[in-house]
Order: sequence, then structure tokens, then C-alpha cells
Amino acid sequence: MNEEGLRLLLSRVSVGPKHLAEPAPDENQLRLMVEAALHAPDHAGLVPFRFKVVRGEARQAMAALYAEAARRAGKDADGIAMDEERALRPPVTVAVVARIAADQPQVPEQEQWACVGGALTNFLNAAHALGFGGKMLSGAKARDPGLIAAFCEPGETLLGWIALGTPVKSDKPPKPRAPKGGAAEALQHWGKTTGGYP
Repeated sequence: MNEEGLRLLLSRVSVGPKHLAEPAPDENQLRLMVEAALHAPDHAGLVPFRFKVVRGEARQAMAALYAEAARRAGKDADGIAMDEERALRPPVTVAVVARIAADQPQVPEQEQWACVGGALTNFLNAAHALGFGGKMLSGAKARDPGLIAAFCEPGETLLGWIALGTPVKSDKPPKPRAPKGGAAEALQHWGKTTGGYP
């Protein structure tokens, strides 16, 4: 049993942008994260996802797009400034985009969406394994037409953005994630069972 690998999976927590700093993942480390994403179950090898990296000067361009989206949403000056800051705070941001093929009779859309979710999870777990923190962010901005147009090609869907960086050390480290309730509902046995199972 690979106890270290299991411990790694069970220890991953989301680390928000305000708790992230340089260094950010370099190009080789980002490629490793994508390699991990490519190991998600992917019927017919469609690769129905894209990770679009925003770093360096591109962060300023994204901040301007966030500000425009905030104006369209009717936010005041403080709200606009806050959204701009959200774009600039993480050292690296990665847009998560789905490219679902509707013309695949052997691979229904729900299978492709399952692949996107698996790829996202593997990407975040790989970042954690490499010593980085990250958090998936979505909300109303992911549905803004201007941001969709900026990040998506025709037929693509913007899911949101991953904030990435090195977790900031503080006197109050992030609390380990408490076990989620509902395990009895999440893990169920179907049909007749043997060997003492209920």
C-alpha cells in the first residue's frame, strides 16, 4: 500500500489567493500537473479540457477584464477594485475550460464532463504533491460574456480559474479539512452482498 500517496490525497486543502505567494509553478511543473490531468479516465482520448495559464504581464490584462466584468455586474468602485486585486493576487492563475464534443455517439457528454472533473482533481493534487497551494474559483465571473469570449474558443465552456502559488507560512496554518459528512450516502452497496456486509 502506498501510504504516502494516500496521505497526500487526504491532506490536500484549498488555499485561497490571499494565502499564496511566489514562487509559482514553473513551466516544467505546470507540464507535470497537466500530465497528471491527462491520466483522468477519458473514453476515446478526447481530452475535453484545456488549462490556460495566466502569468506575468497577462495578469494585468486579466485584471482589466475582471474590472469590466465587475462594471457589467453593477459593482461600485470598491467592488471593481476588489475584483482587479483578485486577478493580481495569485502568482499564477489557470483558467479551466471544457471542450465537450456533442457529436460523439460513443462518448456521451456526461462521460466527457466526468473526465473534466477528474482532470481538474488530478491537476490540483499534482500541484499539492509539488508543494504548491491552489484553489478553484468560479462564481458569476465564469458566466460573464466578456470573460468567456476572452478565454474560450467556439464550443468551449469556462468553468473558472485555479489560483496557484506557494502557501504563505503564518502563525496560523490552514486547518486540516474536517471529514465530510454523508459517507454512508456516498458509499453504498448495490444488490446482494456476502462476507458480512450489510
